[in-house]
Amino acid sequence: MTAEPRQAESPAGGAPDSSTRVLAPLLAACAAGDRAAFATLYQASSAKLFGVALRILRRDDWARDVVQDAYLTIWRRAGDYRAERGTPMTWMIAIVRNRALDRLRRDRGERSLDELTEAGLEPDDPQALARVAAAGEGSGTRLVTCLGQLDARARRCILRAYCEGYTHSELAEREAAALGTVKSWIRRGLIQLKSCLESREATP
Repeated sequence: MTAEPRQAESPAGGAPDSSTRVLAPLLAACAAGDRAAFATLYQASSAKLFGVALRILRRDDWARDVVQDAYLTIWRRAGDYRAERGTPMTWMIAIVRNRALDRLRRDRGERSLDELTEAGLEPDDPQALARVAAAGEGSGTRLVTCLGQLDARARRCILRAYCEGYTHSELAEREAAALGTVKSWIRRGLIQLKSCLESREATP
């Protein structure tokens, strides 16, 4: 394979057409070492991927670093993309989400949805949340315990929004619910979560 392309300096605006029809051939060309195709792929998708990283990390500088790292992975692994497993954008978003969650774990010590799942937690399973809480300690334990007290839909949406970077619109589609309903679940859940955390912090 040819040498890796230089990392892009900053996210660029997405091209008007970033559909599967455009992105799939670009990934195939990248797999063959086509640098021009990689540059076009970046222009077509970087704005979207930067937005995903920023929603997870909440820091512009971290999001830029993650996107740069993700594009190097996309360049190296372009040949791994399989259309039957999803669209090119979905595949690239998964790479960005994984890199962003890794950054959170490394630099902020925050629990990601991946970590909770690995510990036996599913968003719909309050009992699993309780098991994780019983095994841990400190603020992470309080967070997991308080999450377990939320309505399952609110907990699921909060975890996916704040740990995986889902937008409210994406959550509404995934939950087959109205956008306003999803926003209401998240708003009420965050209020309840804040109240629970504050009460537990005040408890000796």
